[in-house]
Amino acid sequence: MSKLAEISRAMADLDREHMLKAVNEALKENLSGQEILRSCQDGMTEVGARFEKQEYFISDLIVSGEIFKEVATVLEPYLHAGDTKAVGKVVMGTVKGDIHDIGKDIVVNMLKASGFDVTDVGVDASPAKFIEALKQSGASVLGLSGLLTMAFDSMRETVAAVEAAGLRGNVKVMVGGGPVDANVCRSVRADGWGADAPSAVRLVKQWNGIAA
Repeated sequence: MSKLAEISRAMADLDREHMLKAVNEALKENLSGQEILRSCQDGMTEVGARFEKQEYFISDLIVSGEIFKEVATVLEPYLHAGDTKAVGKVVMGTVKGDIHDIGKDIVVNMLKASGFDVTDVGVDASPAKFIEALKQSGASVLGLSGLLTMAFDSMRETVAAVEAAGLRGNVKVMVGGGPVDANVCRSVRADGWGADAPSAVRLVKQWNGIAA
């Protein structure tokens, strides 16, 4: 097995110690940071696939995100801006009135692992905060998260604010969270919804013309 395949497998297996060891060995062998990062991303894709097959659970997605962030920190000095062009830009946040962040954080980590430049505005975010982030980042996708049913009104208000700011024609809106379904998606006037983190990432990829 090649070193890159070993890294991908370790990521998929959530084997942190093996993963970090393989990454450091790959760097010593002068493999590029970009190659190593792509292998990590391949492993994260497999993590999502295992979750959808019910082989992994939410806790496993959280662990995978923490491992990926740790590896990304190791690789940062070996990545150059010109080598790591983002495949797309996304603004994510939990809407005003809701402070739940676990689901949002999982989606953010999986999007970053898929090569997206993600601006995370945090929790209890006002419509104005989302608008500011969209303008500053130039993102074409807005992700609104909420676990409480009262968050639906905030989602609706945020979508309305995007329209009022003249950004709606250039921004796709995705909603997600425990109680969110197709009916909620239509009600808040979003473009799509993610039943879970992997499906949310797949939706963003589709919107950016990337094969899921």
